[in-house]
Amino acid sequence: MHILLLTGEFPPQQGGVGDYSHLLARALLAQGHAVEIMTTQARSAIGERSFLAHVLQPTATVSRWDWRAWSTIRATIERVQPDVVLIQYQTAAYGLHPAINLLPGWLRLRLRGRRPCLATTFHDLKFPYLFPKAGPLRMAAVRFLARQSDAAIATNMEDWQTLQGWGLHAFDGAAAVSRRSRVTAMIPIGSNIACAPPAGFEREAWRARLGVQPQDWLLCYFGFLNTSKGGEVLINSLAHLVQQGRPAHLLMIGGQVGSSDQTNRRYLAHVHEQIAQLALQDRVHWTGFVSPTEVSAHFLAADLCALPYQDGAGRSRGSLMAALAHGLPIVTTQPHDPLPGFRDGVNLRFVPPTDAAALAGAVTDIMTNPALRLRLTAGARALSAQFTWPALAAQHIALFNACLAQRSGGAR
Repeated sequence: MHILLLTGEFPPQQGGVGDYSHLLARALLAQGHAVEIMTTQARSAIGERSFLAHVLQPTATVSRWDWRAWSTIRATIERVQPDVVLIQYQTAAYGLHPAINLLPGWLRLRLRGRRPCLATTFHDLKFPYLFPKAGPLRMAAVRFLARQSDAAIATNMEDWQTLQGWGLHAFDGAAAVSRRSRVTAMIPIGSNIACAPPAGFEREAWRARLGVQPQDWLLCYFGFLNTSKGGEVLINSLAHLVQQGRPAHLLMIGGQVGSSDQTNRRYLAHVHEQIAQLALQDRVHWTGFVSPTEVSAHFLAADLCALPYQDGAGRSRGSLMAALAHGLPIVTTQPHDPLPGFRDGVNLRFVPPTDAAALAGAVTDIMTNPALRLRLTAGARALSAQFTWPALAAQHIALFNACLAQRSGGAR
């Protein structure tokens, strides 16, 4: 199968959607499929990821994802002749411009019977900025993108249910797709960091480099900071632990802000102010952007991963998947809806959102109970086996095959 993958961010840009797109593309290639990448033109300012020599090179780029990008996308489709165009949708990655939302509908009109299968992965269902007080138009733009796609992929159960509520039919991975129907599948994301530390990794030596002693409690957090990630709750929970006399430290792994969402910078400044006000500068350690092997080493050096998402844990959280892949005991927030396979006290611990005291209490329970730590470690590793990239790539292909069979039957 020949797939053209459209993504607003891609390495060397920093961002979870870009890393996801790269890993999915590599998994598809490994299974014998042809994959082309179309992404944002790289800027010299993001060349610091030059160590990623294995990164796939894009077939085509655009400087801005506005109306002018349409002609470049159409020309690329006509040149490459893919079976499937797969859009990786996350609003900030496309500059919050609605052109990407209207793209499938425009391609239907322009290419008609010559068009490929049009699929979209919704990394979130947040609405693009159109103009002040646009109101319902923002929701309509995302809904239009879903309805004009032959297949819409959700990365979590809540979004999948929303897509079904918009009239898309649930795809179960086996049933044929009826003519003229639009389908939606739930395919979670995998870890963007493999459990593969540098050669010669020694845990205690790595901790010592951070100024952390063997008896200290080293909590870690992975990912960019923004308002949905619960950074303030995380810092307040660390303050609770320190006030209780616990030898707690916090390791902030990876880049602090991404390439797409500039609001992260303001939130990061706020978190730094909070750390200073609570006099926790010596307890919070920042790695900055580092290679995937170094990220893995930092995970393995930590005792526990704390991920206090404000909107609850979910399968679309790459940081959660990375922590599971490293077999870390995890404390995260209770999801809105049940997550099949995620079991409190078996493979992670749930606490209420925005509750710093509860987060600190769960950390204390785990760090003072070796049996619980071992159970959570084993449970995390077992759960992670469900989210391997080969399995996720195969689920994509099953969906695409069903949609292509529908197209060959005459649906438009």
